[in-house]
Amino acid sequence: MAKRHTIVLWVLAASLTIVAVGAIAVGRGFGRRGSQSPGTSLEQLGDYGRVPAFVLTERSGRQVGLDDLRGLVWAADFIYTECTESCPTQSLQLAQLQGEFEATANFRLVSFTVDPTHDTPDVLRRYAERYAAGPRWWFLTGDTRAIYCLAREGFRLGVSDPAAPELPACGQALHLSSTPAWASHGSKGLIMHSARVVLVDRTASIRAYHLATDTESMSRLRANLRTLLAERPPTAPAR
Repeated sequence: MAKRHTIVLWVLAASLTIVAVGAIAVGRGFGRRGSQSPGTSLEQLGDYGRVPAFVLTERSGRQVGLDDLRGLVWAADFIYTECTESCPTQSLQLAQLQGEFEATANFRLVSFTVDPTHDTPDVLRRYAERYAAGPRWWFLTGDTRAIYCLAREGFRLGVSDPAAPELPACGQALHLSSTPAWASHGSKGLIMHSARVVLVDRTASIRAYHLATDTESMSRLRANLRTLLAERPPTAPAR
C-alpha cells in the first residue's frame, strides 16, 4: 500500500507540474498563428511550425528520415509497444486511417516509439503486425534522446520517462491536454506521452493536432486530411 500511495502522489505532482508548464507555454504563444490555447483551436488547419530533420530506424531495419517524407502528407504519433493505456487506441485509429486512405499514394503514417531501448525493429515489426500495418505505415526507433527531443522541440509534445531522468532537457514543450496521457511502462515505471496525432503537410509544416482518444477529434482529422491531400503540391523554384 505504501508503494501504491507513493506512485499516486508522484502522478498527482507530475500532473500539477505539467499543467503549470502548459500554462506558461500557452502564454508565450504557439507557432506563427499568435496566441493559441489547448483544445479545438489546434484542430483547425494552421501553421504550427516545421518538423526538424531526423533520421531513425524503421521496423524493416532501414534508415528513414524527413527527406523521405518530402512531398507527402503524413500523420504522426508517439507510442510504445508495452503501453496499455492510450497506445492501443492510437494504433487502432491509425489502422483505420490506413484502410480508409489505402488508395492515396501520397499519404503516410508514422509512429515513433518513446521506449526505444525496448522497442527494437524486431519488436516494432511484431507490434505492427497486430494492426496489419502496411509499408506506408512506418514504426520508428533509434536514440532515446533524439526521439525525445524530436517530440518536445519538433512536434511540441510532452514526453517523460522517470526511469531515464538523466536525459538532457530539450527545451519547453506545450502539453496539449490538461489531462496527461499516462501509460504503464514495461519496467513498472510510468512513461507520460501525448495521445495527439499530428498532421504534417508536404512541406513538413505541422498543420493540426488531434486527440486519438476522442472520436469527434478524429473525425475532424479526417476532414483536415482530405483538405491537405487536395492542396496543390508546392512548385519547385525556377532555376
